[in-house]
Amino acid sequence: MGQRTGEGGGPVVDALDRLVRTVRREDLSRHPVPSAGGRASAVLLLFGAVPGAPGAPGAPGAAGPDELDVLLLRRADGLRHHPGQVAFPGGALDPGEEPVACALREAREETGLDPAGVDVVGVLPALFLPPSGFVVTPVVAWWRRPGTVAPGDPAEVAAVARVPLARLLDPANRLRVRHPSNDYVGPAFRVDGTVVWGFTASVLASVLRLAGWERPWDETAPPLDSTTLDEPLELPAADPLPGSA
Repeated sequence: MGQRTGEGGGPVVDALDRLVRTVRREDLSRHPVPSAGGRASAVLLLFGAVPGAPGAPGAPGAAGPDELDVLLLRRADGLRHHPGQVAFPGGALDPGEEPVACALREAREETGLDPAGVDVVGVLPALFLPPSGFVVTPVVAWWRRPGTVAPGDPAEVAAVARVPLARLLDPANRLRVRHPSNDYVGPAFRVDGTVVWGFTASVLASVLRLAGWERPWDETAPPLDSTTLDEPLELPAADPLPGSA
């Protein structure tokens, strides 16, 4: 497990810290990591306080999940793996690189994130993605000192957004999506016309549930077919924060 490197966030970060220390791989994924391994990668689950909420710069720690947001991006349509999908910042590890360093490096390259304002809470168990063969380590972090973020290389990132957890927790925005490769039905979220699904939605749904933040929603509704989600999607813009650089 990773180690918490800073303070801030109050009870919200305490909840994430407990999750990191107690979660098991089977709590997050039904896919075992193959004995032969896969291409090692890492993603950043970066939570922060929404502007003006408790826990925002100059305010005390965030009181609850409705006052949080999470940093997401939309992958460029020309990418080989998961084109056009909403995802966490992240990518493959460089030789000799650790998951935390990789997640922060990739987030800086993809979104312009300043790692100096980020406190790492810890890492979740590595998870296997059968479609791409990646073994992904999610890195959970608290955005202690938020700054402006925007797409880096347009060939890789089409959009960046700070998505309020209140939207993800709203039962009206919860749904299920059927995956084309194995007929598996997984969780998904609606965000301003965008459907967040696949690995990103699965990890988000698990974290929200295990942190005790999930609200009851209709898990029996017929799932959407993922092949209907190929049209261009737009994430809400990531608004600059007052005083951000």
